[in-house]
Amino acid sequence: MRTAIVNGIRITFREEGDPAAPPMVLVHGRTADHNDWNGITQHFAARHHVIVPDLRGHGASAHPGDYPLPELAEDIAALLDHLGIARATVVGHSLGGVVAYVLAVRRPDRVERLVLEDAPPPYPLEGRPPVVEDGSTGFDWRMVHETERQLVRPDPAWAEALRRLAVPALVLSGGPASPFRSERLAELIPGARLVTIGVGHLIHVGDRKAFLRAVDDFLAATGTGTVTGTGTRTGPDAPAADGPGAGAPRADVS
Repeated sequence: MRTAIVNGIRITFREEGDPAAPPMVLVHGRTADHNDWNGITQHFAARHHVIVPDLRGHGASAHPGDYPLPELAEDIAALLDHLGIARATVVGHSLGGVVAYVLAVRRPDRVERLVLEDAPPPYPLEGRPPVVEDGSTGFDWRMVHETERQLVRPDPAWAEALRRLAVPALVLSGGPASPFRSERLAELIPGARLVTIGVGHLIHVGDRKAFLRAVDDFLAATGTGTVTGTGTRTGPDAPAADGPGAGAPRADVS
């Protein structure tokens, strides 16, 4: 584990793989930390320089008390600066996926390719009751409350910017068992590839092999910086019907 002061705060992160290999950043979901990618990290480290941070408010990184999603994205950009990395493939799960696509629209020059695993689309989320603290530790509950407000009422500029994004993107949906309708996110991003793996929100846990296969196929197809195919659907379930995301806002759901 390493620590760096970036964007004015302490970020803890793990590195694996050859530093000379193509860089990849794995961004965990809400209330998780770098350990959420255990096993996944080692798979990609065979061919990539993998950087796995704890987001601010999570794990061993600082808990500064303020959590605007654009600042979480800037933390990733600043970490890349610290490591001397110009561009990276960015993989984000859930809240980490939102951080990844906010980074891509704010700093498209820093993102080589984008993988969004069951990330909530930048549309208002309906039917989510208030977050109730349950005594869980390892993260800042203020972060949960602040990010929940931003997910429920996202900045409309994010959707508009995604419509103009020129970064190759893979969107992974957990299918009907997921609380989010990730296909709506795929529809926003020009040329995005949509893959449905119907195991619910935690795709990389529920079906690790299918997750790795989908990402590996995307990386192979976009090695020249172009996406082959759009709207691709795979997996045991078809995507759920369009509509705003729903489901209980458990702390670990985003």
